[in-house]
Amino acid sequence: MSYELKDKLVIAISSRALFDLEAENEIFLNKGIGEYYKHQLENQTVPLEKGSAFRFIENLLAINENFDDKLVEVIILSRNNAATALRIGHSIEFHNLNIERSAWTAGESVSRYLEAFRVDLFLSTHNDDVQDAVNLGIAAATILPKRYNDTSSDGIVRIAFDGDAVLFGEESEKIYQEHGLDAFMEHEKVNANNPLSKGPFFKFLKVISSIQDKFDLEQSPIRTALVTARNSTTSKRVLSTLNLWGVRVDAAFFQGGVSKDEVLHAFGADIFFDDMDSHLDKAIHKTPSAKVPYRN
Repeated sequence: MSYELKDKLVIAISSRALFDLEAENEIFLNKGIGEYYKHQLENQTVPLEKGSAFRFIENLLAINENFDDKLVEVIILSRNNAATALRIGHSIEFHNLNIERSAWTAGESVSRYLEAFRVDLFLSTHNDDVQDAVNLGIAAATILPKRYNDTSSDGIVRIAFDGDAVLFGEESEKIYQEHGLDAFMEHEKVNANNPLSKGPFFKFLKVISSIQDKFDLEQSPIRTALVTARNSTTSKRVLSTLNLWGVRVDAAFFQGGVSKDEVLHAFGADIFFDDMDSHLDKAIHKTPSAKVPYRN
């Protein structure tokens, strides 16, 4: 009997984004792929620690407990080979993650398989694969590897997004970068009544919103937040665009240049998507974070 993925929220994730494989990555970088494979095989029954995206994935999978037919599918899509998959599989079982599908490419690019699996979001530590995914029009981000001591959660999936070049197109962001704040403010003033273009994470937000709509407002297992460096004087265009799109964002923070890290921590984000290193470098200390590249 065939199983369809087209009506699911499909997340593809690399093994290093899900689990802490930093020590193993050092072996690969310093001693080569042979020693890396040997280490993984010798430790195939030793479960891996939780990685940067673990809590995000764990909470997403918990949504399925509310339905007979699963809404969320998580697929391991990894450059590891099938032999080292034994340890990843053991770790999935150890941590009680309901992940039933995986693909192992033995070093080859995984991006060619994203459309075959109908992926809505791809998370990886491999920049080239992420860039390829974005170029294909798939929401994708490079997860910043880090082990977090506090993985406690209230069971609600909390997702935070930057605005420009993430939820929205990059036009306004480029004006700011190339011509400065005054030019950006003038551009937003002139275009206040014009909706922003759709960014690389628009489709993902749309799917998230459709899941939220299946629950009463107070009982939704997903909460989203827009955390942007824009100030409140440009909020009208942003909020009007979201309303026009018919998507739901639960909280919005117009930081006006103030660092985002404390607001993200207070929100309790399981993951934060941004395109700017300056924001991510601060956020990562307390919040699992991922960089969204520009589309080529």
